[in-house]
Formats: sequence, C-alpha cells, structure tokens
Amino acid sequence: MFKTLLKPLLMLLVLVPGLALASDPGTVAAQSGNEAEVVWQAIQQGAEGRTVSESEFHAQLINPQDERLLPFRSDILAPGMALALFGMIAVFAAFIAVNGISKLHHGFSGKMVYRWSKADVAIHWLGAIPCLLLILTGLTLLAGRLIIEPYLGQQAFATMAAIAKPVHDYMAIPFMLGWLLMTVKWAKNQLPAKYDLDWFLVVGGYINFGPFKGKHPDAGFANAGEKVWFWTFALFGAVIAVTGVILLFPEYVEPSRNLSLLALILHASSAIIVTAFSIVHIFMATVMSEGGMECMVSGYCDENWAKQHHNVWYDEIKADGSLKYRD
Repeated sequence: MFKTLLKPLLMLLVLVPGLALASDPGTVAAQSGNEAEVVWQAIQQGAEGRTVSESEFHAQLINPQDERLLPFRSDILAPGMALALFGMIAVFAAFIAVNGISKLHHGFSGKMVYRWSKADVAIHWLGAIPCLLLILTGLTLLAGRLIIEPYLGQQAFATMAAIAKPVHDYMAIPFMLGWLLMTVKWAKNQLPAKYDLDWFLVVGGYINFGPFKGKHPDAGFANAGEKVWFWTFALFGAVIAVTGVILLFPEYVEPSRNLSLLALILHASSAIIVTAFSIVHIFMATVMSEGGMECMVSGYCDENWAKQHHNVWYDEIKADGSLKYRD
C-alpha cells in the first residue's frame, strides 16, 4: 500500500525537472520511471531524509518490512480469523447434527457435588467474558473488510470498527488478569496423566456410534481435552498478552517499527488459535456435554455427571472424604 502511494509522488518529483530537459514524452516517462525505481531502492536500503519529527525513527521514510508483513495480515490472518470462528461453529453444528450430544446415561441424580469455588467461578468469567468480546472485536478489526464491508457497506463497517477498537483495548486488561489467575491457580489440575492417551483414543466417549459408542474413559479433575485447551490458552494467551501490551502501550514499551509489526502478526496468529479452541470449549461446555454448563454457573455438578466424565476425580474425593454436596 505504501509503495503504491509513494511511487506516483516520486515519479512526480523527478518528472517536473525532466520536462525542462526533454521534449519527447516517452523519454521523460522512461527517465522518470528509472529514477523513481532508484529512489525506491534507496529507501528500501535505509536511505534517510529530513523531518521536524522527534521520533526515534524520524529519519526513516518508510519501513520496507511493511511490504512483506501487511499483505500477510490481510491475505492470511484475516481469512484465518474468520475461518477459526465461523468454520469451527459450522464443524460443531454438523457434528452435533450427526452425532447428537453426550447425554448422562443414568440421567440426573439430583445430587450436586462441589467442584469449583466461588472464586474459581468468578475468575473463569473474568477471563471468559472479555475473551469473547476480544474475539468479536478482533474479528471486526482484523477481518471486517473481508466479511463485513462487502455485505453491510463501508459506512456500517466504519461504525462497527470505531466501536470495536475501544472495546478491544479496554477488554484487554481484564482478559490478561483472568488469564494470569487461571493459569497460576488451575495449572496443578492440568498435568498430564497416564490415562489421558486412552481418553483421546476413544474421543473422550462423546461419539454415539460405532466402536466408540458407550465408552467412558478415565479422567481426573480435568480430562485430556480440557488439559489441551488449558495449556493452549496458557501459552498463546501469554503471547496475546505480551504482544497486546506492546501494541497498546507503545509510549512505555517504545518498540521498534519491526517489533511492532512482528507483535501485530504474533498477536493475530495467537488469537486465531485461541479462537478456534474457544469455540470447541464453548460447544463442549454448553451443548455437547449434558449438565456440563452447571459447573461454571453454580460451581457444582450433578453426581452422575461427575461419575461419567471425571470418574478418577470423583473416586478420589469420595475416598479421602472431601466429597461435598450442595445443601
């Protein structure tokens, strides 16, 4: 984009003096074109200019890395973000239409087992609500020209982007706080166990047909799928947080122009991964697993749900006497 805008200006600068020296328009055009290429090559090689700016990079006319990274953002990351959200929703909708949900084989027991503290529930929503808003506003800012502007028009997209930008910025802080608290507080329950591989081999027992039907693999407080989600969120959430600080507070971090561009690419790439996993997590908790959503509403789960989906954990708290029921 910058090269496209800059070339005509450079050609104009070399064309005007050339008019006084050449009477043949073809000669003038060829000469100005060659000189413009020479100037552009000099810029790419770091030629400096003069300006009244006091910025650290005031002498650099244009960052040649923009030409390499910005198209990657628009051509790869923007479609990737849209696909991560809408593609995963479509996949899960099709899966549920074919497979159905995972029902409790013995129905609801009516006995509610303590699973999460009130603090845990609060921490979950502290991270979850901003995460959802960041996904939606990030989608608007990153892929809006691809999925919004062609259908709603430029004015509607501009309005949505103007709203999305401050919401995205303000939601970054509670998201980072929620991410930090969840990562530190919950990591101890997310360590790999020997039975996790068996969980994957039978797809968690969520398949309702074929050789997988009726399988109930062992799982501790967190099953193998939840552990993958947790560590994905912990790792790429860290990348999102660090790059978000660089992009949100450049006056304090003072990044170089290349670091800012790299932060933008890493931020969007990590957001795509977290978005895809978030859709899986949301579907599993709210739709796929009967009785699963109650855990993060009240902190309690039905006893039959605990036995079916987290039997190792249920047996442990029953054996050590820490099993508690809701009054």
